[in-house]
Amino acid sequence: MNSTLLAALGLMLVIEGLMPFIAPQTWRETFKRMIALKDGQLRFVGLASIAGGLLLLFLNH
Repeated sequence: MNSTLLAALGLMLVIEGLMPFIAPQTWRETFKRMIALKDGQLRFVGLASIAGGLLLLFLNH
């Protein structure tokens, strides 16, 4: 596996773990609200996340 890809994966896991570590109750409430979303709304959240990530990658390069 490419070392840059491995570093990116590791950083993603660290960032994903920050919210439940720092504010578990808030994270739990947010997760409950995400579960209540309809499929289309959840797909939009995913698409926005992908677009934001690609924008950051583009600006960084």
